[in-house]
Amino acid sequence: MAILINLDLMLARRKIKSRELAAYVGITEQNLSLLKSGKVKGIRFATLEKICERLDCQPGDILEWTPDGGAGDDGGGDSV
Repeated sequence: MAILINLDLMLARRKIKSRELAAYVGITEQNLSLLKSGKVKGIRFATLEKICERLDCQPGDILEWTPDGGAGDDGGGDSV
């Protein structure tokens, strides 16, 4: 997948636990974990908005496009 998810990095920078973010956003920890690992096909704008709101960041701080296709993702998964 050419889009990398830098959610772990933002969580560490803000010193926020995945559990706290998942509760704030209204998704399960499992779905947040899938999102962090890049194993989803998409993300709803409402979900992205809540993540950015809690982490006080821009979508570009979380999502990164890479021309080489990123690291070994098969492109499968669901949207969160």
